[in-house]
Amino acid sequence: MPSERPQFPSINAYRGRFAPSPSGLLHFGSLIAALASFLDAKSFVSANGNSGKWLVRIEDIDPPREQVGASSAILTTLEAFGLHWDESVLYQSQQSEIYQDTLSDLQQQNRSYYCQCTRAEIKTLGGIYQGHCRTLNHSKYNSAIRLINQYGLYQFNDVFQGKVDCQQALAKEDFIIHRKDGLFAYQLAVVVDDIYQNINHVIRGCDLLEPTARQLTLFATLNSPAPEYGHVPLAVTTNGYKLSKQNKAPSINNNNPQPALIAALIFLGQAPDPKLVNENVDDIICWAINHWSRDKVTKVKEINIE
Repeated sequence: MPSERPQFPSINAYRGRFAPSPSGLLHFGSLIAALASFLDAKSFVSANGNSGKWLVRIEDIDPPREQVGASSAILTTLEAFGLHWDESVLYQSQQSEIYQDTLSDLQQQNRSYYCQCTRAEIKTLGGIYQGHCRTLNHSKYNSAIRLINQYGLYQFNDVFQGKVDCQQALAKEDFIIHRKDGLFAYQLAVVVDDIYQNINHVIRGCDLLEPTARQLTLFATLNSPAPEYGHVPLAVTTNGYKLSKQNKAPSINNNNPQPALIAALIFLGQAPDPKLVNENVDDIICWAINHWSRDKVTKVKEINIE
């Protein structure tokens, strides 16, 4: 059953979110994304003097990849770093009913179809799915569900990166919204939840620049306004590998968060006073909110941290 939908203020207010996957603990790259998202929300002041809302969503819809205890550990780490969320945490594992309703609506509107193509087959054809199954009327057995991509949106204006052009062929592809293994696809879940929570600002890492094109197409298909997107640079190693759970990036230290907070602010171009490292976490966060500047974030997709 999905969570009971809360009543929200005017959608003109700032509503941002951080949506980690519990496939591992938070690392320095995660902290950069979370901090940028949090500061962008909390530095916003509406006409009536209210700051933006910052929500946390746990993307726990892929059980085979999840690490036991990671969800609670992620929340503990966010609190240790002074990143306190507004409203209840949303768990995607509790949203299955609303995802299924969306799939049913798309099917009834003839905007999706069953596909039995394998990754290997698509790879042999150049790596871009060509709509092979669109008219074959497969049954749901051993099938994924693909969205009929009516829009193929591939350009958008990014808060930090400016005008972004995604790969057109990929952006126009009929992409998967429900997997063969029965799990809901990331693209479906993230868009449905952003609509559900009235999210209108998404600040995250540049690893999600390409998926943004698909998400924009799905927002358009569902006749819903898309959020404003901002993608901050990725932290990469000298070998060009991004810091990620998949690459076994070390988790950040909850017991001594100040150095990592200062390092993340420096990474984001905010030029914190070095003496802040001796202050408590709440004072560092307060300084960061008061001094947050989008213009200071480096307009590149990657930054080497070694």
